[in-house]
Amino acid sequence: MDYSVLEKSTLFHGIPASELRAALASSSHHVQCYEKGEIIFHLMDHASGIGIILEGRVEAEKSFPNGSQVNVTVRGPGTMIGPAAAFSSSQKYPCDVVALEPVTILMFRKEDLLSLMHGNVRILENFTTEIASATYMLQQRLELLSYSGIAQKAAFWLLMQMRQTGSATVPIPESVSKWAMLMNVSRPSLHRELRRLEQQGIISRSAAAITIQNEEALQDVLSL
Repeated sequence: MDYSVLEKSTLFHGIPASELRAALASSSHHVQCYEKGEIIFHLMDHASGIGIILEGRVEAEKSFPNGSQVNVTVRGPGTMIGPAAAFSSSQKYPCDVVALEPVTILMFRKEDLLSLMHGNVRILENFTTEIASATYMLQQRLELLSYSGIAQKAAFWLLMQMRQTGSATVPIPESVSKWAMLMNVSRPSLHRELRRLEQQGIISRSAAAITIQNEEALQDVLSL
């Protein structure tokens, strides 16, 4: 097992590999591999598993009866999947979690993860921080989706990323197509609004990132 990934993971951050080996040796877990496109967790299935991604990326997606689909989040190595569902009162997965590429995941049952947290307060602190951060990000996501205009959604997302990272240069998440899916808008419409913001001197674009040139003007877009 690659302990360098686990040492940097949200759950085991700050715990040295030697301590991790000892903790995992006394805890039940298994490593599961999935192929690209394979569903890891199914919508409304019993949330019996909590995973830490060791390799690859997964996407949480929510489908609706009208055929529309919203991308909830994309997770990569070191991040957890399923903890909120497993510890919720319903214990149901709220969306499908799908492998974007071949992935390897370290899987725990809820009771085994509880045992780890009971034995190491740092793991408990990390878990609490992860749940709190996920709740905050969900609130931000809901605010994003509350904006009706595409320019407003783009402005809010860029400002949110800038404030989280402290940098005016915001990487585009994989591609403009993926970014459009994250905001639940069409790719051509997003391209059009980004071009308009660039023409106004509010942002500048490259293939991989967008730089905010005028934060105040971008903030004003939210009130249009």
